Amino acid sequence: MSGHSKWATIKHAKGAADAKRGQMFTKLIKEISIAARMGGGDPNGNPRLRTAILKARGANMPKDNIDRAIKKGTGELEGVNYEELTYEAFLGGGVGLLIEVLTDNKNRAAADVRNMLTRGGGELAKAGSVSRLFKRQGIVTIDGEKYTEDQIMEIALEGGADDVALSDGIIEVTTKPEDFETVMEALNAKGIETLDAEVSMVPDVEVSLDNDATGKAVKLIERLEENEDVQNVYSNVAIPEGFEAE
Repeated sequence: MSGHSKWATIKHAKGAADAKRGQMFTKLIKEISIAARMGGGDPNGNPRLRTAILKARGANMPKDNIDRAIKKGTGELEGVNYEELTYEAFLGGGVGLLIEVLTDNKNRAAADVRNMLTRGGGELAKAGSVSRLFKRQGIVTIDGEKYTEDQIMEIALEGGADDVALSDGIIEVTTKPEDFETVMEALNAKGIETLDAEVSMVPDVEVSLDNDATGKAVKLIERLEENEDVQNVYSNVAIPEGFEAE
């Protein structure tokens, strides 16, 4: 297990409140827009846009929102130009963070990330020192109370998934990055609703901390994720059994 299901469980146990969903949609819209701006508005010829759309569908974003985001990226509708940045950081105990940013104000984003890291006991690291600890992997999470593990396993493995596992009421489907699209299409074809779907950065080895240090790491990650400029935060911290976010 990558531990990703435990992260998903924590997030969903806290409730997908409207504010959280709105925040998630905002981040997805930014990703779709920049993908369309960089590679054009046709997903058939733009793999990054295709993946962003699949992720948005995985989060149950309405089609109209997706279409508007594409048009903002291509310039058909007025939009904002975003810059992409990646920050690498270490916390105590060898915990690494990858912080992906999409921002229209690079200086603001840099200051915010540094301040949050300082307050949370972290510090910026050299480029490559944290990213080398992770690999890219497709991750799809599904409500284990709505579907059975066997039901999802049959569809996902036929679609090319590497593994299907159930943990804490969340079914996690893992894929190679290049197989993510076909697995999502297989799930969509069967009408399976997903909680989340993305090509993520998954740690090769997780770092275990005590409950107090884990809680501090989770709080820092959540603060970073709530920032308007931060798109994704990936961590190699292991979540202990029975751990619950406050």
